[in-house]
Formats: sequence, C-alpha cells, structure tokens
Amino acid sequence: MRRTLNIKLSVPLAFVIAAAWTLVVSGVETLTTVDVPGATFVSTSGINPRGDIVGRYIAAGVTRGFLFSRGTFTTIDVPGSTFTALRDINPEGDIVGNYVGNGLTHGFLRSRGVFSTIDVPGASATSAFTINAQGDIVGNYVSSGVGHGYLLSAGIFTPFDPPGSTRTLPFKMSALGDIVGEYDSAGVTHAFLLSGGAFTTIDVPGASSTGARGINPQGDIVGEYISGGVTHGFLLSGGAFTTIDVPGATLSNALAINPRGDIVGRYIVAGVSHGFLLSEP
Repeated sequence: MRRTLNIKLSVPLAFVIAAAWTLVVSGVETLTTVDVPGATFVSTSGINPRGDIVGRYIAAGVTRGFLFSRGTFTTIDVPGSTFTALRDINPEGDIVGNYVGNGLTHGFLRSRGVFSTIDVPGASATSAFTINAQGDIVGNYVSSGVGHGYLLSAGIFTPFDPPGSTRTLPFKMSALGDIVGEYDSAGVTHAFLLSGGAFTTIDVPGASSTGARGINPQGDIVGEYISGGVTHGFLLSGGAFTTIDVPGATLSNALAINPRGDIVGRYIVAGVSHGFLLSEP
C-alpha cells in the first residue's frame, strides 16, 4: 500500500437532518432525510455501530465526501482530487472510498487523519468500498475493461469473482468477513453473498435486476432491485424480503446496515437525490 497523504480536513458546513416519514418495515422504524445545504445530490453509503455516517454530495458541480459524527458534519476531500466519495466506516472510525486524481480512479484509506492510496497492481481503476473492524478492505478493480472484486488483508490483494461473472462489484463486508455485492452473468445483474468461501446468488422474486449493498453481523442484507423499471430498496432478514420505498420517491436504494439494524441509503424526489437514515427506536 502506498502512503501518499498526511492531512486532516474539517470544513464547518451546515448539516441538515430533518425528520421525515415513518416507513413500514417492522412497523416502528423512522425515516430521516439527510441533506447537505446547497447540494444538488446527497447519498449516505456507510454507517458504523455507533451511528457515524459517511457518504458523498455534489455542490457547485464537485463531488465531495462527508462524515457526520456526534452531531458534527465534516467535509473530507482527498487533496488534489477532482472527485471524492466516502463509502464505508468501521467501528474505529477508519474510512474507505475512492477518488479521482490525474484522471484516474484510486481507492483510499483514511485512518487517524492519514490518507493512503489503494491501487491494485496493473489495474486501470481501483475503488475501496468497505472496511471491517480488523482493517480488511474489499473493493473493485478494473483490468482489461472488466471489473473484479478484491480483498486486501495484511497487505495482500486477493481477487475474487462469482462463477460465470462478467463483472463483479462487491460493496460491503460484515465483522464476520461475509461479503455482499452484485455481479453480471448472461446479461443479468444478480446480488451475491460470499461466506465461508462459497458464493450464494440472491435475487428478489420477479425483479429484473438485484444488487446487495450492505450486511451486518446478524446476516441481515440490504440492497436494491429493479421491477417494472423502478428501483426499490430491500431488506433481506430471516429469509424474507421487505421492500424499502420512500413515499413519493422515484428511486430508493438501501446501501448499508449496522448491527443495530439502522439502514442508510438514498432516494430521489423531483430529480434530486437525498440521503436517508432508517433507524430503529
């Protein structure tokens, strides 16, 4: 791993969390909208056990990362980048994501304020999407135009792809090391679970496309599916699928779930993307 940056950025911007709708999942969850003032796009993509949230937003045409922790909003940009997205945060507060610098996409780790670039050797693009409490990192890299998954553990990259995959995009890893994501096969996008070295395909019944985005230690999985041309979020728990739709939204995604069962994601209303937190009481 190449250590390239040593800087901690904290930009005091306003952060708006406005109580919104109660969404029927188990009947008691509360959906809260997460918006950055002045942003034209907001997505919340990671949440750790203590409720720290990371994501990205677009303002003045620039994509920037954000962390919301203990009531404080912090903008986090990789210096010199033209694009920064925060994808996940572990219990220790280590953050992973991807950035664009010199026209190339790189993954990164931010630990104790220090940035480290993550590049899979020989890849044309690398992204880091998730990090667990042990510091293991999972992401995606592109080689010869094809996307593959990787696990970075103890400084060693290990590639992986579900059998028959023509594109692999892993998103989250649990504290137990289980990995979820999506892959393409025969022109169809399926969700997958990689657990104990074995791949399991996950498809929402009747969906034309399914992607898993998050998993917690209990094995609850969240993600998105497309049915009738509309993108919905889902929760898979105890073998049962539950649809997550924000009222009035034309698109809903569920992107991460923590051990408590809190879910973050994004939704679109009137062409504008907002983040959300679906929290347990």
